[in-house]
Amino acid sequence: MTSSRHPRYPRRHRTALVAALLGASLGAVALAAAPTRQPAPYGARHEAAEEAPREARLRPAGAPPTVYAHRGASSAAPENTLVSDEVARRAGAEWIEDDVQPSRDGVPYVLHDDTVDRTTDGKGRIRDLTAAQLDALDAGSWFAPAYAGTRLPTLAAQLEDLRVRGGRLLLEIKGPHTRDEVARIVAEVRDHGMADRVLVQSFEVDALRLTRELAPELPLGLLRSTLDADPVATARELGLAAYHPSDDALAGRPGVVRDLHAAGVAVNVWTVDRPARWQALAALGVDGIITNRPAELAGWNAARPSPGAAG
Repeated sequence: MTSSRHPRYPRRHRTALVAALLGASLGAVALAAAPTRQPAPYGARHEAAEEAPREARLRPAGAPPTVYAHRGASSAAPENTLVSDEVARRAGAEWIEDDVQPSRDGVPYVLHDDTVDRTTDGKGRIRDLTAAQLDALDAGSWFAPAYAGTRLPTLAAQLEDLRVRGGRLLLEIKGPHTRDEVARIVAEVRDHGMADRVLVQSFEVDALRLTRELAPELPLGLLRSTLDADPVATARELGLAAYHPSDDALAGRPGVVRDLHAAGVAVNVWTVDRPARWQALAALGVDGIITNRPAELAGWNAARPSPGAAG
């Protein structure tokens, strides 16, 4: 998503929330030292799959919207870091949404902005910095002193973390990418055995086309700030598993959810942090909600009455 502004808790609330979720120190050192767990079963992997199973991402009738943690638990921990991912995971988010961009020497890193200025102690465009320079940056102190020393993760590190600890990745290819850059991303996903637990999204149609050409087994989602004239036709043209409109865009044409579902395409909406909108989107039938507040959305889902419950 394009906005870099996030709602954040007051510091005392962030500290209490993270301490409760992690059950340990808030620092990155504690996360690195935490015992790992085996991932929950996610079904059989796609062995030599030629097409992604689109229908598998549609929300079953009566099920709550899937929680997608935007840049991890970005309102409670420094975004796009492994500690933010861990907070989101322990809060109940099955999916982590993060952004990927290459370093000057071609290594994919998890970062939203074009520059490292806002979320690290460094300066400059990520594409102008080497992997060694990026590895030396502090990506946590800007958010809170407890996160001093948190590192900017490579895509490889994030994939391995998810593979071992559990979870799925909604991976945004951020900005224009060359064929070789997309190929490097695909190789990382495959090398870590994560092809069945990654959904690739982008605003960049060319990046999605390259991904489909290089890795037809990876499902694709198209990010849109405004809706296409015919979202179903666009989804068919690009071979999408999911269509990802902004909340504002969908509010103007809610009927596209029904149309896309009829075509077997899931609808996941970004970036929504208010319960009133969660309620409206759940009633509309969207499949997933991308949010900066995954703990609250997971709790809100759990508190909703089940279908057929006595009222």
